[in-house]
Amino acid sequence: MQNALALKEEILALKREKGAIILAHNYIDGKIQDVADFVGDSLELSVKARDNEADIIVFCGVRFMAETAKILSPKATVLMPNLNAGCPMADNCDPVALAAYRANHPDTTIIAYVNTTAATKSLVDICCTSGNAEKIVQSVASDKDILFLPDHNLGANLNKKLGVNMILWKGCCPVHHALELSSVRAAKEVHPESPILVHLECQPEIVELADAALSTRGILDWAAKSDAKSFIIGTEEGMLYRLRKENPHKTFYGLEPALICPDMKVTTLQQLRDSLKYEQYPIELDEEVMKRALVPIQRMLELS
Repeated sequence: MQNALALKEEILALKREKGAIILAHNYIDGKIQDVADFVGDSLELSVKARDNEADIIVFCGVRFMAETAKILSPKATVLMPNLNAGCPMADNCDPVALAAYRANHPDTTIIAYVNTTAATKSLVDICCTSGNAEKIVQSVASDKDILFLPDHNLGANLNKKLGVNMILWKGCCPVHHALELSSVRAAKEVHPESPILVHLECQPEIVELADAALSTRGILDWAAKSDAKSFIIGTEEGMLYRLRKENPHKTFYGLEPALICPDMKVTTLQQLRDSLKYEQYPIELDEEVMKRALVPIQRMLELS
């Protein structure tokens, strides 16, 4: 098996040869982040890919992210190095159940977090990210019922902050949902000078305790602009790599136990190399599903 340095060199050579771009989510292994053209959150990366107009896009993340890239770049070949990289939260929203809900509640506005499958997106009115969710919710007519899916915690945090009463789908990110108050309090006792930054997918009591609850992009920006010299980070541990890399003079503390998404960790440097070399594994979606799913994404982008 090749060592990491040799794999990185081969990946960079293959990328140049094929005119491909590599996208890596903030939670992906740091060795993969180092060879990516763009590192970011799921929608940010898909927009980068669309604007770049590359013929081959290799998405190092989980499946719904690669699907979104395919929706925004339908003519490109979108590859996933490991098809086993799924998302329990996205999978929680069954399109058949959602279609039944839509049929029984035709006057309800449905907002879908981008952490959803293409099939789910094709059934909703508008999408949102954790970064623009407040703006999207506030843009929806207040005289209609709103169903927010699939993340119950994000929806509950929005309900509390905005004073709204959205109906919430019973789903969550199991990694963020598992974070307990005791872990955050323990870290604060050890590092009392450090602001606590957590993801908006955490439970409301965690958000209430934190100094800021943000998207991954929000956490990056907050840490970069803050005068604080150290931070406690309440999101998937892959974020620590990028935070430390971009802020070498600041200190970032993870939590115990560490927040680890197994789906974000299944993709390896060798699988990325193989994906580029053999052009595996392409994302294929039904054309009609892609067309319908594009509509709520475009609505969101226009408002953002």
